[in-house]
Amino acid sequence: MFAELGEAGDPGGVSDRARSPGGRTNECQMEQHAWGCGGPAAPMTAWEQTPMDSNAFVYTTYILTTPDDLWKALTDPELTRQYWGVAFESEWTVGATMVWDEAGRKTADPEQVVLEAVPGRRLSYTWHTFTEEWARIAGIGEDALARLAAERRSKVSYEIEPSGDIVKLTVVHDDLEPGGTIRGLIGEGWPVLLSSLKTLLETGEPLPEPAR
Repeated sequence: MFAELGEAGDPGGVSDRARSPGGRTNECQMEQHAWGCGGPAAPMTAWEQTPMDSNAFVYTTYILTTPDDLWKALTDPELTRQYWGVAFESEWTVGATMVWDEAGRKTADPEQVVLEAVPGRRLSYTWHTFTEEWARIAGIGEDALARLAAERRSKVSYEIEPSGDIVKLTVVHDDLEPGGTIRGLIGEGWPVLLSSLKTLLETGEPLPEPAR
């Protein structure tokens, strides 16, 4: 659904945080507010210790909110509609299906499912199917739609971690086709979307839509 934002993207992923030469996030540079460079490193979660898909898109941001409010913003259709333009219909339990509703245009598929759901902690689900109706509304041509439809279904995961008065949110969009069309679309779309999510939670209003 990021088609409106263009197809260019950083092939290595975009993040608020610097990465070490080995690909791991440089905690020292971005968490000085908690420990300083000489302080003890925060222990990695089991999820962070899992080997990362080298083609994955990874984005980390820090939001002045609570884990419960962030979870609600990721799942409540009244909130997702404000910063994403999408309302999700789902029970938010593992195996539950998801319907993507974009301004009344619904995309449903039995393979659009919740993979993991731990309220206030972690959420993961498969990405939506690329249909002809979606492509028509999004302004995607037949050739681009054919390429998207030929790619394997990707998934997105959200890791929510409290850090004092703020919450660390890490988004990983993986299982992407190497060099695929969807990788370019999300490289542009996720940073804008997550910035708007952060602004909504911190100010009560999402960002205005970017100029196209």
